[in-house]
Amino acid sequence: MTDHTLPTARLGDGGPEVGVQGLGCMGMSFAYGPTDADASRATLERALELGVTLYDTADAYGAGENERFLSPFFKAHRDEVVIATKFALSIPPDDPTKRIIRNDEPYIRQAVEASLRRLDVDVIDLYYMHRRDPAVPIEETVAVMADLVREGKVKHLGLSEVTGDELRAAQGVHPIAAVQSEWSLFSRDIEAGVVPAARELGVALVPYSPLGRGFLTGSFADAEKDLTAGDFRRQQPRFTGDNATANAALLAPVRTVAEAHGATLGQIALAWAQQRARVHGLPVIPIPSTRKPARVEENTAATRIVLTEEELSLLEPIAGKVAGDRYADMTFTSAGRE
Repeated sequence: MTDHTLPTARLGDGGPEVGVQGLGCMGMSFAYGPTDADASRATLERALELGVTLYDTADAYGAGENERFLSPFFKAHRDEVVIATKFALSIPPDDPTKRIIRNDEPYIRQAVEASLRRLDVDVIDLYYMHRRDPAVPIEETVAVMADLVREGKVKHLGLSEVTGDELRAAQGVHPIAAVQSEWSLFSRDIEAGVVPAARELGVALVPYSPLGRGFLTGSFADAEKDLTAGDFRRQQPRFTGDNATANAALLAPVRTVAEAHGATLGQIALAWAQQRARVHGLPVIPIPSTRKPARVEENTAATRIVLTEEELSLLEPIAGKVAGDRYADMTFTSAGRE
């Protein structure tokens, strides 16, 4: 028996209707240290019971392993879920630790066929350009993606980490349903250009890492000290050394608000992200990542928390005080090109 508790929102003017919170699935097989496949499968099922219908993956997550892992769940619930995956981060066969950004037609066509095989589906509901190669005009890339729609391989198009101008150029070629970018209490650079463009064009925002990759939950304070050797977060400047110490102090107002609501730090961070929809006047569907059923219950419960204007004001200064960039190399982000 299901207990659909989430309200819904539409991805773009003509996109699918989904629960107002999705699920980022990357960590179930990639990037965040040791995984538990059984717990991850239980998390997927519990999320669906709670009304989560947008599930996010990418071909680069574990070199396709994440898509393969999700495939049985998607097949069992094909008519209930919206599958989002991505292309653009090519993995050189001689060095699996590297990523090369490719937006050219031969690669896109190779990538979509490979994702369809791994997911074992006939069509991808939402297909994102994962990262932007400035050497390829975005109009050319989106034209190829539009061909995939016409060919029945993809239903809707998305872009990740694009600027406002790039979004406008893309929309001139084919309707874009969603833009996925990092957006949280710690990361607000997209509010300058991307969010106004999305609102103007009727495009939904899908914030990834709305929990600051777990840092906003208080689950770790220093990536080098608290996380395992293979954890991706050890490479992110804001989570190590003096930056981590400075940023941990920024959680004080989040704790104050959490105590007032009898909530966790993560729930307040997610409630803030969910309320961006009202603040900015556009659909916002965060995709927090988790591998535990109890955590997805906690996360979805955050959609029922309404922060007051006073509480929002208390949280407002946090992002401007964050020490360190969200990536060691910011050139492939929208902020690096704005």
